Amino acid sequence: MKHHLLLPTVFCLFSLGAYAQNKQSSLIPVQPSQAPDYFCTWNIQGYVTSYKSPEIMRQSMTGQNVFGNGTYEHWAKMFSKLHKDLFLVLDDDWETPLNGDRSYYGSLITDDGRFPSVKGLTPDQKLKWLSTKSKSFGWKGLGLWICAQQAPKYKTKDSVAYWTKRLTWMKNAGINYWKVDWGSDSEKAHWRAWLTKLGKQVAPNLIIEHAMTPAVLSTADVYRTYDVENIIAIPHTIDRISKLLTALPKYRAVSIINCEDEPYIAVGTGCAIGIMRHEFNGNLPDGKQDNVFPPVGRDLKSRLDEVTRAVMWHRIALPFGIDKTDFYIDTTLLHDNWLMKKDESWMKDHGEGYVNTYQAPAVITRGLEKPVITLEKGDTMPPYILASRYPNGAIAIAAIGRTIKHDYLTPRANVVLKVEGIEKPFGVFGHYNSLTLQVAHLKPYRKVFAQDLAGNVPVDITTQIIRKGNSITLTGKLIDQVGLAARSKNDKSEPGLVLIFKP
Repeated sequence: MKHHLLLPTVFCLFSLGAYAQNKQSSLIPVQPSQAPDYFCTWNIQGYVTSYKSPEIMRQSMTGQNVFGNGTYEHWAKMFSKLHKDLFLVLDDDWETPLNGDRSYYGSLITDDGRFPSVKGLTPDQKLKWLSTKSKSFGWKGLGLWICAQQAPKYKTKDSVAYWTKRLTWMKNAGINYWKVDWGSDSEKAHWRAWLTKLGKQVAPNLIIEHAMTPAVLSTADVYRTYDVENIIAIPHTIDRISKLLTALPKYRAVSIINCEDEPYIAVGTGCAIGIMRHEFNGNLPDGKQDNVFPPVGRDLKSRLDEVTRAVMWHRIALPFGIDKTDFYIDTTLLHDNWLMKKDESWMKDHGEGYVNTYQAPAVITRGLEKPVITLEKGDTMPPYILASRYPNGAIAIAAIGRTIKHDYLTPRANVVLKVEGIEKPFGVFGHYNSLTLQVAHLKPYRKVFAQDLAGNVPVDITTQIIRKGNSITLTGKLIDQVGLAARSKNDKSEPGLVLIFKP
């Protein structure tokens, strides 16, 4: 069931030829995405310090590392092609002194020792410098990790005044994303809800992300699924999304879910993305294997194209809140497992010989019926299938692979998805035997174009699709060819394409 990449040169030539003949412009909008997607520095902080300890990881958050050009620096240059679409989120910790004085946690005052260029400036001027410097690299904006508490160093009885002052700093500095994490108030849903409400009053352009307390789904702009082990992240993340979709009574939850570093799960479920993988591939500086992104299974740091494809999809269709559509969560659960070997997890009790096991719904849909999924004779393992109809009418479907024993598998299925029409774009992600769109109201079309979301060359596939009545089928081979046409050298990502029907 393993998938081996096969990209014949003749197809690449055909793609370019079809583009030239039809003079069809890219199917991806030029306008950057307004999705609350970001790239977070936490795992770079871990990598460059060989994950010695959280305290040492925090010490690596410096202006030199973020903006410099030396070995293991230049963090702000990561994912350069996506900067216009992403916030750069500086994680724990940009505000405390390098000596680790915890009394500064929650101050939201940029530390002079970490960023010497801000020395002598007022708190809002410091933040303005940090924001302007980040944006000079092309990022959509700057995001900050926020400790969920008043700093003991500056603690006051007037919480409204304390946080109003800091929200005003953010407004004046043009900082538009907060990743509110741990702290003395982190598990207080009422405090998180209060902070979001105050934020909307003082800094209305600020997106405030919350976590840890599902009750805040009724008020949070964005809610993060939180940390997972990358080696078993697929079932763990899908399971968490299913639980968040059902955490509150119907239509009480309004948050957009951020499913962190799972781009194809995000597009299939209408979620936002918090990218944690990075471009420092290979072993850690101390020579040990990277236990957060081990080079086994999916080998996530060799899957950067899938990040591009998901972010480009968000130019077409934005992530949306839980209250925007009905959803379906399958009662059938798929069981995945991973037999741990040395240095394959950041969790110390998940060492060699541990069997890491998770289960998750086989299917999740939002705004769509459950698709019909069948396997070819002799196949016994289905993929996870995730599909969503976005508020603008675009539809995305993702076939997600399986984590079994000590391998990552990409089983294929025949998938039939019922849709109302074909007027809006379709996003297709992952491997299939076939994907059939069963269209309720099929309007006439003249041409069908598809394009790898990592590229900019559309392909005329009108004669390559299979039409039977109101059903339109794409073969798995066609999805692979088009969806990997712009594949980067040695990248292991699965296919991801956009499909449009031209009247």
